[in-house]
Amino acid sequence: MRVPFGDIRPNYERTLELGDGCIMAYSESGNEKGLPLFIIHGGPGAGVSDYSRKLFNPEIYRIIQFDQRGCGKSVPHCTLENNNSFTLVEDIKALYQHLNIEQAVLYGGSWGVTLALLFTQSYPGKVLGLILRGSFLARQQDMGWLYDGGAGRIFPDHWHKFTRFVGGKTGYALIEAYHDKLTGGDELHRMAAAKQWSIWEAQCATLLPNPYILQSANDPKSALPFALIATHFMKNNCFIEPNQILQNMADIEHLPGFIVHGRYDMVCPLDNAYDLYSVWQNSELDIVREAGHSDLEPGIADAVIKAGSRMAQRLGISPIQA
Repeated sequence: MRVPFGDIRPNYERTLELGDGCIMAYSESGNEKGLPLFIIHGGPGAGVSDYSRKLFNPEIYRIIQFDQRGCGKSVPHCTLENNNSFTLVEDIKALYQHLNIEQAVLYGGSWGVTLALLFTQSYPGKVLGLILRGSFLARQQDMGWLYDGGAGRIFPDHWHKFTRFVGGKTGYALIEAYHDKLTGGDELHRMAAAKQWSIWEAQCATLLPNPYILQSANDPKSALPFALIATHFMKNNCFIEPNQILQNMADIEHLPGFIVHGRYDMVCPLDNAYDLYSVWQNSELDIVREAGHSDLEPGIADAVIKAGSRMAQRLGISPIQA
């Protein structure tokens, strides 16, 4: 089984002004002359993961990471203003232009899959291929699974605590109730709601409990932007039309794609990945046994590392050429 590459430190960390008061934090790692790779983080609201870049060979890839609006080191922190799928797509385009990159490979996990596909469908000429893990297609059925009782049937004890915090509400009523608490004036209530929201997803994220993920969900610095921005997007159907992504796959089906998905993913069930694979002629689907949603799981990490290697081969790149 493949293991992540060693400690990969950024070559530099910088910021990019986006023109509307928002400033994006970004970094570059790996081979500065290598194959450009944009890592698009999940959430919405999760922020950059240092671990994610360890899944890609730093001799092959020029690894670019960035914090989406309101996340991580980007400012203003936790902003919801102009924070929607369209502006995030344009932010990625702005970073391409800023770095003088014409084309790149995109890697996204969970919500990062949604955003990677939306960007590619908007600017197919800028994408060489996609590596997608734990696909989330932002359909009503996908949001319903996590917030309207689907996953709750697998984790009824955790679901009870999650819904009890908002008086037993489910579905869109649950999302709106959490969003109201997260945007309210009581700081203690905001932090309590953020932790409840984040812990629920953390408890569903891996086949076996992962202390690191649960600890992060309890950390106010990560829990608040994750919960606030996620509820903002979910209550607005992620600012896209119903089934928009699958309906537009014909525009990008020529691009190579590697889809990695855990058999027992309880955040984004496997039908997300399978439905995507079914309408994407040039894609390959790797269903990982004994794995859930997180790239911290050994089987998922192994599959993503393999996908990164195979993508480079598909594009005619080797470590020596890079």
